[in-house]
Amino acid sequence: MSIALPLSQILSNLDGQSYRAYRDLEGSHDWHGAQLVVDRVQSDPYAPPSACRILLPMAIAQFPAELWGNPSREVALRDYLTRQFAGAIRSQGRGQVIQILQPGQAMLDRSCLWIDADNIEVRFRVNLPAFGRRIAGKQAAQLLGEELWQVVRRSLVYGALDAGAIAQHIQVAEDADALRSQLQAKNLIAFVADGAVLARSSGVDDRPDVSAIPFQSPESCRVTLDTPNQGQITGMVIQPGITLIVGGGYHGKSTLLRAIERGIYNHIPGDGRERVVTLPTAVKIRAEDGRMVHPTDLSALINHLPLGRLSTQFTTENASGSTSQAANLVEAVAAGAQVLLMDEDTCATNLMIRDARMQRLIAAAQEPITPLIDKVRPLFEQYGVSTILVMGGCGDYLAIADRVIAMQEFRPADVTDQARAIVAELPNARVVAADKEFGPLPERRVSTDLLTPRNPSKPHRGKVQGETIRFYEQEVDLGAVAELIEVGQLKTLAVTIVAIDQGWFEPQLGHGQTVPLGALLAAFDQLLATDRGLDRLTTGRSGDLVQVRSIELAAALNRLRSG
Repeated sequence: MSIALPLSQILSNLDGQSYRAYRDLEGSHDWHGAQLVVDRVQSDPYAPPSACRILLPMAIAQFPAELWGNPSREVALRDYLTRQFAGAIRSQGRGQVIQILQPGQAMLDRSCLWIDADNIEVRFRVNLPAFGRRIAGKQAAQLLGEELWQVVRRSLVYGALDAGAIAQHIQVAEDADALRSQLQAKNLIAFVADGAVLARSSGVDDRPDVSAIPFQSPESCRVTLDTPNQGQITGMVIQPGITLIVGGGYHGKSTLLRAIERGIYNHIPGDGRERVVTLPTAVKIRAEDGRMVHPTDLSALINHLPLGRLSTQFTTENASGSTSQAANLVEAVAAGAQVLLMDEDTCATNLMIRDARMQRLIAAAQEPITPLIDKVRPLFEQYGVSTILVMGGCGDYLAIADRVIAMQEFRPADVTDQARAIVAELPNARVVAADKEFGPLPERRVSTDLLTPRNPSKPHRGKVQGETIRFYEQEVDLGAVAELIEVGQLKTLAVTIVAIDQGWFEPQLGHGQTVPLGALLAAFDQLLATDRGLDRLTTGRSGDLVQVRSIELAAALNRLRSG
């Protein structure tokens, strides 16, 4: 609906009325040569803020088309402008009144800002001002008419911005995507550039540690890759197979693994990890006590359970550390993971290793768990899945590693030959407990009728609370899924689960049917690959969604439990 009266006149007429009268704003307003669209007005001053959009014509914004001429550049420019819009809001002291997604250190595809040849569209929320429960019309006119326009002029008009900073932002993303594309072409799984800064300020601050030692590759692992903007880049590569990262405590083992873990995403200039890239199918695997496990085939790692229980359709609402890690591993590989990342600090010891002494004490026939040390090689040979492990306390893994990288004072060294010499010098008495094959992966089927409604007439809305998505009687705890780094990603998973339940994937899968999880993930990938794919997950124009992979969707569906 288009509003005939000027916005200032509408707000003047609303001054002093009941807060609900703000609903007269809903629709499209001519606004400084652009369009201000109010999609939804909050019901009262304490309700979630009103949803708004601005359509700024490119004739005003004046961004050269080459700045978004390919997918890398487009996502990077949208990321840059989102940060500028958020920064302009903060600089005016309006961060609690005007709200937009807050980006972290990664450049991600977000639904809060779009760009094409005609417009820049920015989506945000506004807490409309009030005196008690009465409309503060003059304050609203100042906020929407002048302050918001100043935010737009400072953040979305090319001439007001630093052209060099824009170019750098775009080129960093383009170069990272170019590096990542070379990994598959050259049969590599990760690349860590010389000079990268891997350490973070703290466990809760993802910005770089300015005092950190820059990364330098061991000579035996160093390669040179090409980028379109920075030219040739040298750094350490990790090849397919089994790689150990070893070293003493606090010397940087986990720091290196976390950088590789985040290498599935591009990072902003100055982050330090701009040229750390990993195959996009890498997944962090850890123990996750208490997670829900739907009927899943765990027989590759867990078998001959006591009392004749089967592990081919194993299910529990409260998994142990070893069981949860086994489920996480086989589910990730079944969902398409080709690189597994593990840190002994967050793994279940009894899934990782059984040494010779324990094998002597507890007979193999009485131990249902086949330790991962005996399965990573068959996993690679049968399914082509590589594993990178941080290992500081178990030398048995040296015998199965293709490459061993030792971290000493945050400096890596290739100690593969030394490790092999130690293995030869100190033979191990432990017995390999696995066959030459890894074993079956779960072939889970899921119902497209996912959610049990509390009130059939009331639509589901997944509510994100911390690291959990809550529906009426169901919830999904995603706190252990390391690749989810922004709250908008959980919101994307929430609306996707609702979309599946409401039959949005019906043309591909049929609604109310039980379908292979792989088919559902493929349909999700196909939808997101379309133009403005995030927008296709909802009927409205949400500004709250952030890209996720189908691997994370699988993780959410595999953890969905009744309340």
